[in-house]
Amino acid sequence: MDNKKLKRTKKLRRQKEAGMVRRIVAIVASIIFIGVLTVGIGGYFYIKSSLAPIAAESDQIIDVTIPIGSSPGKIGQILSGKGIIKDAQVFKYYVKYKNEQGFQAGSYQLSPSMDVETIISQLKTGKIIQEAEFKLTIPEGQSLDQIAETISNNTSFTEEEVMATLNDEEFISSLMSKYPDLLTDDILKPEIKHPLEGYLFPATYSFYEPSPSIESIVMKMVDQMSEVVRRYTGQMPEDMSAHRLLTFASLIEEEATESTDRRKIAGVFMNRLQSDMRLQTDPTVLYALDQHKVRISLDDLEVQSPYNTYQNAGLPPGPIANMGEASLEAALNPEDTDAIYFYARPNGEVLFSETLEEHNTLKNQYRSEWEAVQEQQSAEQD
Repeated sequence: MDNKKLKRTKKLRRQKEAGMVRRIVAIVASIIFIGVLTVGIGGYFYIKSSLAPIAAESDQIIDVTIPIGSSPGKIGQILSGKGIIKDAQVFKYYVKYKNEQGFQAGSYQLSPSMDVETIISQLKTGKIIQEAEFKLTIPEGQSLDQIAETISNNTSFTEEEVMATLNDEEFISSLMSKYPDLLTDDILKPEIKHPLEGYLFPATYSFYEPSPSIESIVMKMVDQMSEVVRRYTGQMPEDMSAHRLLTFASLIEEEATESTDRRKIAGVFMNRLQSDMRLQTDPTVLYALDQHKVRISLDDLEVQSPYNTYQNAGLPPGPIANMGEASLEAALNPEDTDAIYFYARPNGEVLFSETLEEHNTLKNQYRSEWEAVQEQQSAEQD
């Protein structure tokens, strides 16, 4: 009897334990289910809110430029940065889910009162709310004096008037107040030639008044540069300021061609900086000389200027030109390379070398190409 009672007791205990396990499993499963359901519901409402207008009652109109070849992800970043949509990632995946294609590059006037469907429709049809009075294209790689010439050629202002505004202390101070994260005291250092050098983003700008002021033209370019740099802030090392990033990127821009791997040029510059080698990049000499020409001479290398990287170690005091996003990305992501020299041919090809001997061999091999280009330019000027 005692054995039977003992077996029955053990059986009851096992049944009780099994029941408890089932209850625990049921509770855990319920918690997981509720959690998944909550996340799902929360995700649904978040996506729904991301597709709705940010501010349905807003009457604000915002200028938005969509560059040629922009991907849905890139367009989403631009729209989010301008405050037109809530979430760039939701926009990107919604476009892919709906299989939306055929977005048109151009300048648009959009509003936070638009939902995502309306925005997509306008970007696909190229419908612009208001026709621009005129457009101004600032190419990549232009120095401030070249930008002043471009503005002058497209407006009634003289180059002298544009440059005077670009160097006006009061105007620069107002820009620094509006864009404190971009325009810092670095641009006011005594060795800086032009405070706004490198800070006017190259792009095509639309203007909706017939005669905008120089200030409004310039502010639009600074605003675009601020927006572009903001998108890369998270990728910048702690010791890299916006000023240093633009300075480095401007050197890459001036040395690069359309067919060139900018990241490899950036890698060469980084190798030289880390090895305490002077950068010895010709565009800095030309900038110090205020000249634009094909080749520099031995006498040019002697110019006394903090921008002359043949005489001074490290980066120059500031940017020497504006730069496109490709050069900014290269500055933040230099290629891992053993090269410490590069030589650019007139056809756009850039040849990289690991030793000075290899570099000098390439220079001697292709020197005649640049001499021919120089002779041709001299003949055209005559």
